[in-house]
Amino acid sequence: MKRLIFFCIIMCAMPSDSTAQPHRIFDELLKKHVDANGKVNYKGFRQDMALLNEYCLQLGSNQPADSWTNGEKMAYWVNAYNAFTIRLIAENYPVTSIMQLDGGKTWDVRRISLGDRKYSLNEIENDILRRQFRDPRIHFVINCAAKGCPPLWNKALTPANLEMALDERTRYFINTPKYNALNADGARVSKIFEWYAADFGDLKSFLSRFSGIRFSNEAVVAYREYDWSLND
Repeated sequence: MKRLIFFCIIMCAMPSDSTAQPHRIFDELLKKHVDANGKVNYKGFRQDMALLNEYCLQLGSNQPADSWTNGEKMAYWVNAYNAFTIRLIAENYPVTSIMQLDGGKTWDVRRISLGDRKYSLNEIENDILRRQFRDPRIHFVINCAAKGCPPLWNKALTPANLEMALDERTRYFINTPKYNALNADGARVSKIFEWYAADFGDLKSFLSRFSGIRFSNEAVVAYREYDWSLND
């Protein structure tokens, strides 16, 4: 009897798998359906919709608490943004662009159920991620399902990999010619740097930090057209 009581105490004290590894399901889905270049297999996500829905439900029932670290909170909200974007596209697949949904204003639709309220993608990005964390590297770990977007990482963010991922994904995006062309005399860069200019401060200094390029005083920054075609 004593052994049974002791066993129950130990088992009850152990965290559930969903608590110990809250982003495990999403991590497995990303590894399965997103390649190293960020190409997304939405047909595969459709086939695994039950698992994706399970993860979204987990997010809804396990929202950030005041006791969570900043890393735990940021990882949660980035994963939420990406997971619900993937689910939106998978539910409507095949589409050729996210701009085809909701008259091009799908980011404003409050369809994301987390706890007792509904969020839009814009609220998660602008009111939570940008306003609360004030880290411009956030732009390179969230993905809006477009080829012009920083490519979706095929891993879920966790507090353990967050800082590495923010640096690595920012550096990858800035230095990939498909998205940005940089040299000492000037740069042609993604519209992201124009749309969110306030987040980057001195843009040439920000680009230099992650590219190693030292721009001349006369260097001019121009912006490329954004590719809204689906990242599949």
